[in-house]
Amino acid sequence: MRAVEDTSPDRALAARARMLFHSPRMATRARVLVIGAGLAGLRTADLLVRRGETDVLVLEARDRVGGRTLSRALGKATFDLGGQWIGPSQRRAQALVRELGIATFPTYDTGAKVLDLAGKLSRYEGTIPRLDPLSLLELQVVLSRIDARRKAVRTDAPHESPRAAEDDSRTAASWARTRVRSPHVRALLEASARVVFGAELGEISLLHFLFYAQAAGGLMPLVEIQGGAQETRFVNGAQEISTRIASSLGDRVRLSTPVRRISVRGGDVMVDSDRGTYLAERVVVAVPPVLARTIEFDPRLPAQRAHLLERAFQGSTIKCLALYDRPFWRERGLSGEAVSDGGPLAVAFDNTSHDGAQPALLGFSVGALAREHAARSRADRRRVVLERFARWYGEEALRPVEYVEHDWSEEPWSRGCPISLFGTGALSESGAALRTPCGPIHWAGAETAREHHGFLEGALESAERVTDELQSAFCR
Repeated sequence: MRAVEDTSPDRALAARARMLFHSPRMATRARVLVIGAGLAGLRTADLLVRRGETDVLVLEARDRVGGRTLSRALGKATFDLGGQWIGPSQRRAQALVRELGIATFPTYDTGAKVLDLAGKLSRYEGTIPRLDPLSLLELQVVLSRIDARRKAVRTDAPHESPRAAEDDSRTAASWARTRVRSPHVRALLEASARVVFGAELGEISLLHFLFYAQAAGGLMPLVEIQGGAQETRFVNGAQEISTRIASSLGDRVRLSTPVRRISVRGGDVMVDSDRGTYLAERVVVAVPPVLARTIEFDPRLPAQRAHLLERAFQGSTIKCLALYDRPFWRERGLSGEAVSDGGPLAVAFDNTSHDGAQPALLGFSVGALAREHAARSRADRRRVVLERFARWYGEEALRPVEYVEHDWSEEPWSRGCPISLFGTGALSESGAALRTPCGPIHWAGAETAREHHGFLEGALESAERVTDELQSAFCR
């Protein structure tokens, strides 16, 4: 039976209203439109306004700003459920935090650390875990090899690195299998990769692994607390940086405005969102590659850029936070830091508030461990995490005053954390498109950074670069 077309006046009126809603004649105009109110997008708009380009709007799909930073009041303090650290070499982030008057404090790092490897518990001091002499020697050799290899990678153009094609044709895991004999050393590398990337060594290309390490100044700064990327925390949470910038931008920031389509027509770029149409001279896409590829582009993006977006995938991270009435692990001489080669957690930290008023432990379920953990019921997830804490720190860990988790893969406007990653063949074939504008469409975000790729610092660096691009374009 044929369906009967609804030609009622009400339906026709609704269709007409939709056409008008997305018509260029009804569009909101701005010289620059920024897609995404994470740190990169907000800082881009902030820098443009500071440099006199005030006709800028920021469109954000979420009902909040901050992207992959998310701070919540829990217990007697504010805690981060997303990105939460900056390191001493992250000069832009350090400078901006000082300028905004945002309070920070050092990550707790006093006492012994726990290593849970091959089912055996041990304690160690310093950065390198206590292994048998042969494994320890091999670990030093492997770290030296990685350090030498990463120094040859060009962070400005990874595809032009001397061994780009070779390194991008294999995964980091395949390299480790041929270079690492000790199962303990391999397990440590795999655990470190899970924490840093939210992925397995077998999921990322060797080139991307080396590129990421080079952008951070080495592999060790990625995993260290003192002198490393985890050195400093925020009293009121890392999201405060974004909320402060957004406050200064005022009504230039439009929340709950998902962008669906970007069309280039003559001298205008038309952006269709769920809340209407916008017209601009230039557009900055400041969302992760996995989200950028959900936007329809007309005309289609250049082949290299499209390939890069298609080859991107997001890491898997579940942050697990347990609050306690006292820091019992400190009483046992433990720093709170733990590293494990098994699930559900790959690493944990003391996450106590700056004033000590709210003791807390923080665990990361990442990579394949996170995907396995997410399949459990909420009650089972809580139970196995607390059991792991109890194994490392004592039976008191089973009795938190509050337990909170956040699975970033469940967020539709993140689809994972901490960063977008690239498998084999992506960077060597299409790395030239990582930052290259596509006509009036520019690209920002931590995934486009040359320095501290994937970090808050990288987001800030990308904002500076794209702001310079826009100013150069307007001066032509």
